[in-house]
Amino acid sequence: MRTSLVWFRRDLRLTDNPAWDAACAADRVVALFVVDPLPVGQAGRRRRDLLAAHLHALDAELRARGGGLLVLRGAPHEAVARAVAATGAGEVHVNADVSGYSVRRDAAVARALGEVSLTAHWGTLLRAPGTVLSAGTGQVHKVFTPFWKAWADTPLDPWPSPGDAAPWLPDDLGEDLPSPAGEPVMAGGEHAAHLRLAAWLEEVDGYPDRRDFPADATGTSHLSADLRFGTLSPRHVAEVVGGATKGRAGFVRQMAWRDWYAHLLAERPALARHAMKPEMDRIEWRNDPEELAAWQEGRTGYPVVDAGMRELAATGWMHNRVRMITASFLVKDLLVDWRLGEAHFRRELVDFEVSQNVGNWQWVAGTGPDSSPYFRIFNPVMQGRKFDATGEYVRRWVPELAELPDKALHAPWEAGPLELAAAGVELGTTYPAPLVDHSFARERTLAAYSLARGTAVEPFQGEG
Repeated sequence: MRTSLVWFRRDLRLTDNPAWDAACAADRVVALFVVDPLPVGQAGRRRRDLLAAHLHALDAELRARGGGLLVLRGAPHEAVARAVAATGAGEVHVNADVSGYSVRRDAAVARALGEVSLTAHWGTLLRAPGTVLSAGTGQVHKVFTPFWKAWADTPLDPWPSPGDAAPWLPDDLGEDLPSPAGEPVMAGGEHAAHLRLAAWLEEVDGYPDRRDFPADATGTSHLSADLRFGTLSPRHVAEVVGGATKGRAGFVRQMAWRDWYAHLLAERPALARHAMKPEMDRIEWRNDPEELAAWQEGRTGYPVVDAGMRELAATGWMHNRVRMITASFLVKDLLVDWRLGEAHFRRELVDFEVSQNVGNWQWVAGTGPDSSPYFRIFNPVMQGRKFDATGEYVRRWVPELAELPDKALHAPWEAGPLELAAAGVELGTTYPAPLVDHSFARERTLAAYSLARGTAVEPFQGEG
C-alpha cells in the first residue's frame, strides 16, 4: 500500500492545497504537524492560541474523513524522519516558504529523509518565487508597479488534481494537540475562514474609500491571519474576489504586494536583517530603551500612535494605516532601528509573516525596495486628524482622552487648561506628555539619514 505524508506548516486547510492534493494520489495519507520550538517560542500568546484553534479544527476535519492530525514535537528534521520511518511513507509533500529559517529547515529535513522525496509546492502564494522577473535584469523587480504589471500577466502554475487517498492516523504515534491558553482572537479552521471571506465579499466594493479609516471595522478584510496560517488559499481568495469593481481589483492588487515581498525575500534572504539600500545600514540609531518601551506600551503622548500600540497589545492585530503611523513614529520620530520595531510586531501580530513584516517595515523606514522616500515622515497629528477625524478609534483605545473635543483629541497638549480639566486630563499624569516634538524629531532624522547616505539634507517634500 502506497503511503504519503503531508507536513502541514502555514497551510492549515484541505481545500485548494497543492501539497495535500498531491499526497492524496497515494493509497493513504498521513497528515503531520510538527510543533517546532523555535517559531512557537518566538510567537506571542495570541498567535499561539490561534494556531492551536486552527490545529484542532484541522484535526476534526481529518477525523471526519477517517483519520486525524499526527502531532510531534521537536526539531523538524528529527520529527519528520521519525514519522516517515514509523508510517512507511514513501514521499513527503509540503508547501514551501521563503524565510531563511524555513529554507534551512527544509534542507535539513530533506537530508534526514535520505532517499524519501520531499516535494515542495507553493500553496502559500498566488505565484511562486522565480516566476515573475524583470526581463532586463532576470531578477525580481525592485519597484512594485512593474512587478504588479508582470505579475498580472504571468499565468498561474498548474496545481495537482485532488486525489482520493484515505487519511490515516497511526495508533500509538504522536502527541496531544496544543491547547489554547485563552480564547483565540477568531474561530479556528478553514470553515470559519471561509465565513470571514464571505463576509468580506459583502464589503469589498467599498475598499478604496474605506481602507484607511481605522474606526471602520469592515473597511478592511481581516483576512491576513487566514492567509498567514493558510486556512484560506490565496488563489481562492483572489478568484472569488475577482476584479469586476475598483474595490475588488484594488484588493487583489494588495495580494500582489504580498507576493512581491515574498519573492524579494526569497531572492535576497539578507533583507530580514539588512537594508536593501546598503548605505541605510550606516544610520546612527538612538535606540533609547525607555522610549522603545513607551512606544511598545502605548505611552508616547501621541494619541493615534498609542491607540495603535494598545490595539496590538490587546488583540494581536492593528489596522494597516495605523501600522504605518506607528512604525514611522518609532523609526523617524524616535530614531529607533526598524529591526527593533519589526521584532516587536513579529512577536505580537497574529498575522505575522517574515516577508510581509520585513517588507513593510523597510518600506516605512525608507531602507527597502520601492520604499517611501526617506524624507517623507508621517506627522502623527495630521494622520490622526485625517483618518480618525471624529476620534472614534482613539477614544476606543485611549479612553482617558475620551472627553476631549475632536479638535484637541489628536494633540491634547494644544488644549487649554480649562479644556483639559473639563475632560479630566492632566498631561504627564493621566496621559503622557509627548515623548518628542515632532518638528524637532523630523529634522534630527533627516540629518541622520542624510549623513548615512553621504548627502546633503534634501528639500522638504511634505509629510503625510
